[in-house]
Amino acid sequence: MQNEYITFTIGKQKNIALIAHDGKKQELIGWCEKNKEILKKHFLCGTGTTARMITDKTGLPVKGYNSGPLGGDQQIGAKIVEGQIDFVIFFSDPLTAQPHDPDVKALLRIAQVYDIPIANNKATADFLITSSYMDAEYDHQVVNFRKKIQERAEVL
Repeated sequence: MQNEYITFTIGKQKNIALIAHDGKKQELIGWCEKNKEILKKHFLCGTGTTARMITDKTGLPVKGYNSGPLGGDQQIGAKIVEGQIDFVIFFSDPLTAQPHDPDVKALLRIAQVYDIPIANNKATADFLITSSYMDAEYDHQVVNFRKKIQERAEVL
């Protein structure tokens, strides 16, 4: 276990999580409608209410997990850890307190740990979805956690 980092490949077809706070759901639905031709090439999932609303309004198939306050953000975080989500679009509402804010912070943190692209607003989502990487494989390096665990176990 010499390597500090492990290379992961995000495939041409992305596994994209779609999430929005209540005050941003309509904005995300409009964004999905506008980018429907791009999004339909990828596997989509999302937190419960958001996933259902996107499917109902745009016709895009979105696999739904629990709603955010009921653990949906945590489910998506777990899927990132499992390597099943490559990309997160999360239209968050910075002006409204969220009862599940610790879950949201945990999701954002795990996306950073696993070097997953994440857009927190429409402008960033627009930049990401029009990137040349949307139709290509992308290699990224993630900390070798097995090595870190082994080193820590040896010290403790």
